Amino acid sequence: MSATETAIASAEAHSAHNYHPLPVVVASAEGAWMTDVEGRRYLDLLAGYSALNFGHGNRRLIDAARAQLERVTLTSRAFHHDRFADFCTELAALCGMEMVLPMNTGAEAVETAVKTARKWGYRVKGVPDGMAKIIVASDNFHGRTTTIISFSTDPEARAGYGPYTPGFEIVPYGDLTALREAMTENTVAVLIEPIQGEAGVLVPPAGYLPGVRELTRERNVLFIADEIQSGLGRTGKTFALEHEGVVPDMYVLGKALGGGVVPVSAVVSSADILGVFKPGEHGSTFGGNPLACAVALEVIAMLRTGEYQERAAELGDHLHRELGLLAGGGAVETVRGRGLWAGVDIAPALGTGREISERLMEERVLVKDTHGSTIRIAPPLVISKEDLDWGLDRLRTVLSA
Repeated sequence: MSATETAIASAEAHSAHNYHPLPVVVASAEGAWMTDVEGRRYLDLLAGYSALNFGHGNRRLIDAARAQLERVTLTSRAFHHDRFADFCTELAALCGMEMVLPMNTGAEAVETAVKTARKWGYRVKGVPDGMAKIIVASDNFHGRTTTIISFSTDPEARAGYGPYTPGFEIVPYGDLTALREAMTENTVAVLIEPIQGEAGVLVPPAGYLPGVRELTRERNVLFIADEIQSGLGRTGKTFALEHEGVVPDMYVLGKALGGGVVPVSAVVSSADILGVFKPGEHGSTFGGNPLACAVALEVIAMLRTGEYQERAAELGDHLHRELGLLAGGGAVETVRGRGLWAGVDIAPALGTGREISERLMEERVLVKDTHGSTIRIAPPLVISKEDLDWGLDRLRTVLSA
């Protein structure tokens, strides 16, 4: 067997089959390119679902991590450390907020947001204990914990894991009327993705997000924005909500916050909201650790310049122009997205999203499918225009075969 076949066979034999990866075994990576165990190079047009916004092996991030590795990596929150205050201060400033509650993974951050909203509902809004409701959108993807999949509408994510956590109301994404009708005096929050990534990079109708903001403010309900995939430069702005001039009550962040180096996530909000916690009521041993803070501080510094947001906006315009040309030729039915992020619905006659992804892999381009015939394109923000065009040429080749 080849080195690739050997590695995959070993993984299949000794790991749970909770993923179905493309049959490529990556050994090294730099920028927007990955090299497999056979020495073949591939253009990465997925960027770890936006965790690698700044590319593989970004020198600034690697240097920040290496310097911190030599000093201290973990103290737990039992003690203070010298990177924590700066991390919280700088991230709060980037978000235009006041307080930060750091965690590790995106799902942990969403769970933290849920707990925060419930605690706020009981302590501040006055909702009767045990009666808090959170409204979410259909086709959402916020993670895979038992609570989060309890309000998923994806059978693959949800089926077989009951009993499910109560306290959630699901309404159609983009439907303000349904959202308004679902609100009651016990509603404490609306939790939505400004752009639904796993659902196929779905952008809501114009005016929807400002409408959510207006409704939540009017009804004394928290607006929680899950910007784990859409935030930190991906759409051409620091946050996807900025495209419609909306500021939520709470940001949920992850993925790119750790620069593709370490898992870092956070809930960022006002002192009135995050101030509901008292010592011992919520925590994480690794959340806000020195290594995570050092890397995240460098991510924040990179975002403060605006260059990555500008790059995503400019290359994103180019990406969507080129994909739009494909949409008229019969091979592509629909293209959606914003910035360097696109969902491409392939004509079913050409194959499933998985089959198209496999054909692209043969052309040395890596993307990932979702929901039938949709593929997602989300390259690192550091990709060159030339490499992006090369990847798009390979897509044209596959679609015309």
